[in-house]
Amino acid sequence: MAVRKLFGTDGVRGKANQDPMTAEIALRLGIAAGSLFKRGEHRRQVVIGKDTRLSGYMIEMALVAGFTAVGMDVLLLGPLPTPAVAMLTRSMRADLGVVISASHNPYEDNGIKFFGPDGYKLSDEMELEIEERVFGDTKDCLAPSSQIGQAKRLDDAIGRYIEYVKNTFPRGKRLDGLKIVLDCANGASYRVAPTVLYELGAEVITIGVDPDGRNINDNCGAVHTDQMCAKVVEVGADIGIALDGDADRLIVCDEKGQVIDGDQILALVSREWKEAGILKGNGVVTTVMSNLGLERYLKANGMNHIRTQVGDRYVVEKMRADGYNLGGEQSGHLILGEHSTTGDGLVAALQVCAAVVKERKAVSQVMHLFEPVPQLLKNVRLSDRALAKAALNSEPVKIAIDKTERALGDNGRLLIRPSGTEPLIRIMLEGEDREQIAAMADEIAEALIGEVKALEAHL
Repeated sequence: MAVRKLFGTDGVRGKANQDPMTAEIALRLGIAAGSLFKRGEHRRQVVIGKDTRLSGYMIEMALVAGFTAVGMDVLLLGPLPTPAVAMLTRSMRADLGVVISASHNPYEDNGIKFFGPDGYKLSDEMELEIEERVFGDTKDCLAPSSQIGQAKRLDDAIGRYIEYVKNTFPRGKRLDGLKIVLDCANGASYRVAPTVLYELGAEVITIGVDPDGRNINDNCGAVHTDQMCAKVVEVGADIGIALDGDADRLIVCDEKGQVIDGDQILALVSREWKEAGILKGNGVVTTVMSNLGLERYLKANGMNHIRTQVGDRYVVEKMRADGYNLGGEQSGHLILGEHSTTGDGLVAALQVCAAVVKERKAVSQVMHLFEPVPQLLKNVRLSDRALAKAALNSEPVKIAIDKTERALGDNGRLLIRPSGTEPLIRIMLEGEDREQIAAMADEIAEALIGEVKALEAHL
């Protein structure tokens, strides 16, 4: 496959107003993607949603210019969760959906990701075709003056998504009596998530619902859960729910303020869906990052466990190819195929709340279904993502990796890979002895740092 210049594991992402996240590239992406998705003789339409970042306005307008230039009409949704854009793309029979977001990253970053008319993220092949058009001559893609597209706001987008999410909650059930701390990360869900939980009957204490363009994911949300956990204990809540900036991932905490990650949530939902007879394929699809404890739990309970490379899009592709309807990532990207085409933190939160309401037990009793194997994550930062491959293929790093894998044997796992969204090499180690895997991670990191410095010196 050709080398990808723009797209990573989750669309195009980078620092706002710097290559590739400039207005110029956004304009060319609009032209390129728009020209690719002009299907049939009907009036073509694209829906665009975004999170609450300051740079969202700049990128949104550039995309609008690109899409209208090739003759596509644009519906602007405003700040709305990523899964809402996927849902509306499909339900409105749009030709394309676009989300402007860098997910859990700080406000200085931004990104662009695309959904096809079926509500699913685009394939690698389609993204490469868009790239080729971005860097090619786009003048032949432009529409005649009489066929330039129009742009307008969709005023009821929020209401449509709220009703969609509420309809995923078990019919006849309510959240009356449940006290929830909800952290919206000052992001795209700041209006929809509190409304959904309140209308279903919960008492909702909110955090991160005052976006100012610069505070998205700032010490709040699914990546920074300390504030949520402390608030749960402070107000005596039953559960804490934290979404990230674009609300496609979920992390929760129990009444004691103990964090519960995506693996534990997958274990719970798999159990509930198996009991209800709706778990397709009798299994769960996860990435290689999911904890060994989840794998053991699923096997002990007669369920299959399938792993993919990192990225929720690859989980979805495997689910679709092999007929599974449940999958996700430890980070909280949870794909509930009965309801969504992509990760939806709010829909997943309702599945958790439904189980809690059904069992009438404390969240700490409902949610901790397996003991995680100690897992350690370590990052080595690069000045240039292009250095990752050379560093990983160097002899000192290969020796350190081989030594670690031999020491772990069948009692642990090592995963080392370049990040698909940041200039990092990520090291993940699992093993029964936390001190041992910490020492192993340090040894590999030191070897990597040495090689990276040597490579950088020759730049």
